[in-house]
Amino acid sequence: PGNRLFMFSTGTGLAPFLSLMRDPDVYAAYEQVIVVHSVRRVSDLAYHDEMVGLLAEDPLIADEAQTQFHYIPTVTREPFRTTRRIGALIEDASLFGHPVRGEQKLNPETDRAMLCGSTEMIKEFAVMLEANGFEEGANSKPGTFVIERAFVG
Repeated sequence: PGNRLFMFSTGTGLAPFLSLMRDPDVYAAYEQVIVVHSVRRVSDLAYHDEMVGLLAEDPLIADEAQTQFHYIPTVTREPFRTTRRIGALIEDASLFGHPVRGEQKLNPETDRAMLCGSTEMIKEFAVMLEANGFEEGANSKPGTFVIERAFVG
């Protein structure tokens, strides 16, 4: 399907990705599994340690997750090591590089993307992805990105 799977989320939009992060088939299909999580406050990252701990202890994917899984948090309204919105990180390529390996941009030939979060982020990202050659997928027609619609207003 692709070399890198990007899961872009805002706020509680991380929830649908939790089961995918623990799915052995995901690690078999992709060289890198990258969760980019944007929140307003540092306290909104509360589940990070628990999530990473679960991956490290999971007998089915612990070894794969150690080398293939990358969690990239950003906080937009409080001081933090990354304080910019996801779109800005993609635009200036600062999202790419360590720990994310490969091209310094999103590429529909090698990357797949999943979106879940605020309606604003979903709309912005869908436009950006389509402008870069990505196609929205559905069960009836696989594409290069999908939107989790259960949370979209």
